[in-house]
Amino acid sequence: MNQDYKARIGALIHHSRLQRGMTQQQLARALSTSQSAITRIEKGGQNISLEMLARISDVLASEIVTLNQAGTLNFRVNGGKPLSGALEVKTSKNAAVGALCASLLNRGTTVLKRMPKIEEVYRLLEVLQSIGVQAKRLNDRGDLQIKPPRRFNLSGINHEAARKTRSVIMLMGPLMHLSRQFNLPYAGGCKLGERTVRPHLFALEEFGLQVTTRGGWYECSSKPKAPGKIVMYESSDTASENALMAAALTPGKTEI
Repeated sequence: MNQDYKARIGALIHHSRLQRGMTQQQLARALSTSQSAITRIEKGGQNISLEMLARISDVLASEIVTLNQAGTLNFRVNGGKPLSGALEVKTSKNAAVGALCASLLNRGTTVLKRMPKIEEVYRLLEVLQSIGVQAKRLNDRGDLQIKPPRRFNLSGINHEAARKTRSVIMLMGPLMHLSRQFNLPYAGGCKLGERTVRPHLFALEEFGLQVTTRGGWYECSSKPKAPGKIVMYESSDTASENALMAAALTPGKTEI
């Protein structure tokens, strides 16, 4: 097993163990192994069989490894390059909020066609407008024009609207390339460490984003770096989108 992969897998196991509130000794006992073996595994200093990874996944109730799962997909992103063109996608909430967040990657004007008229989109638009983004409805079909400001007003974020949508956490991927320090309200009531949030934070940490919490806010500190390869903490559509957006402005190739 490649040393780099062992270190990454060890880090995932370490994060998962802490989130479960388990000590190394407790995990070792559950796996019928020694605490020193767990220490070596978490530091990437020991080879791990697929059987052991599966057992660790069961004990920690986390997908450290997925075996024979149909639909598992890896992405390779060659970021940091200018793009142009048009893309037609089906209308849906998930696609709409993902496209809205991704529009921040474009320093020019983005036109999103047939955007659904739903609360999740309205709330996210309120958040974007509060930090300086210009959003204009072009017609009754739902076509929307998005134009980012030269400088984002991140201190002016509409925290009331942000707290009503979990999609606000998907702004982390783009914003980490636009500001070295920024704060976002807890996403739709989510708290740091909950299952819905952890995959985002662990993935973006690989790109250089550090997140702490204080008083109901995510305090984000960004020092962008190119990870080369990352392993998603668990299967999550929106966390994968966040990682893709972070990779898009990261020079070089990133394999997810």
